[in-house]
Amino acid sequence: MKKIMMIVVDGMRPDALTACGHPFVDTMKEEGLYTLTARTVMPSVTLPCHMSLFHSVPPERHGIMTNTYVPQVRPVQGLCEVLRAGGKASAFFYTWHELRDLTGPDSLAFSTFINLHTYENTDNLITDRCIAYLNDNDLDFVFLYLGETDMTGHKLGWMTDEYIKTVYNAVDNIERVYNRFKDYTIIVTADHGGHGRMHGSDMPEDMTIPLFILGEGKGTLPPEIGIMDIAPTIVKLLGLTPDSEWEGKPLL
Repeated sequence: MKKIMMIVVDGMRPDALTACGHPFVDTMKEEGLYTLTARTVMPSVTLPCHMSLFHSVPPERHGIMTNTYVPQVRPVQGLCEVLRAGGKASAFFYTWHELRDLTGPDSLAFSTFINLHTYENTDNLITDRCIAYLNDNDLDFVFLYLGETDMTGHKLGWMTDEYIKTVYNAVDNIERVYNRFKDYTIIVTADHGGHGRMHGSDMPEDMTIPLFILGEGKGTLPPEIGIMDIAPTIVKLLGLTPDSEWEGKPLL
């Protein structure tokens, strides 16, 4: 039975992966499918980008234009709703509270939260919690969110030494999961990039994101793919049909 884990590193620029020097970045390139030129949506802001990732429609359709959630006027089914309808079990491991609105609680088999703004080393802590839970529980889809990269970018600046260190640590956590759960297809991506101490523009630094798919072959993905293609890809890999309202296309 196929199982999928999606790891989103908030605010991780593709060039930061190269700059951080972590050897597992080369492993991901060698062992998986990848592109360093995928695109996110405008506005390139965390909640709108995640809503487009999970609902496979642009912000003008789901209606989330800032980091404040508002109910959809014309609701589009999200990834976890489609998976639940297909008999699949999903779980969330996250550190930014607003992500609770990406899906209804009745669509999740399990959800856990550690506050990014209250605790230190939350990328490590939430990864520890994810690993501990998966050691004892079987799931079809797992969402693991690592938020320290974005927080460091806002505080100290994108591509600063401190920011690059948080990217390195995020890759450390991705490697831990990869080495522990060989039976999962692992998707690694970001919601947006950043420049200076901000993001949200249509600049390439904000709009360009990496995408890795580990466990489904090797090679490069088309350079023109975008964040809205991820949910249809996950659904298709799990043997289900993407929602008819979705605008993204399966990559595999």
